[in-house]
Amino acid sequence: MVSRPKKDPLRPFTNSERRALGQLARSHSAPALSVARARALLAVSDGASYTDAALLVGRALGDSVAAWVARFNQVGLAAVERQPGGRPPTQYGPAERDRILAEFRRPPDRERDGTATWSLTTLQRALRRAPDGLPKVSTYTIWAVLHDAGISWQRDRSWCKTGVAIRKRKRGEVTVYDPDASAKKG
Repeated sequence: MVSRPKKDPLRPFTNSERRALGQLARSHSAPALSVARARALLAVSDGASYTDAALLVGRALGDSVAAWVARFNQVGLAAVERQPGGRPPTQYGPAERDRILAEFRRPPDRERDGTATWSLTTLQRALRRAPDGLPKVSTYTIWAVLHDAGISWQRDRSWCKTGVAIRKRKRGEVTVYDPDASAKKG
């Protein structure tokens, strides 16, 4: 079967480009995608079709190799490096981060918030319901903001009082205290 002519054939390598691509193709410590791109470009340079080069690096179709070749023709060795992007732009700036932290530092109201202690989900619900809140905030964003502020719930359990619990009984709510709480906290 004869392959059709390529729209954007690979330009000839310079000696330094071939040397750099060969070194990258043999690397065990470089990012896997960069190694795959270098191996595919070298294969195409040695006469392999885009499909064969794609199969060589574990791709099913030659379309990605064609894109790598077009990019290499435009920018040279920078084409094998990881490109920025792929992540959506940050939607929450300092004001929104401060709002999340302010909501976290506010003790929850049992009636309004439906909880005595904050969890990521109850904090998310409170932020989404507040008139000045964040209607689309995710639990991951809340966690990331709290983490950046140095708050680790697993380490210090700083979001609730240790040794104090409110329990529901037949006669109403009762506050229960654990006298050994400070010893257990260690």
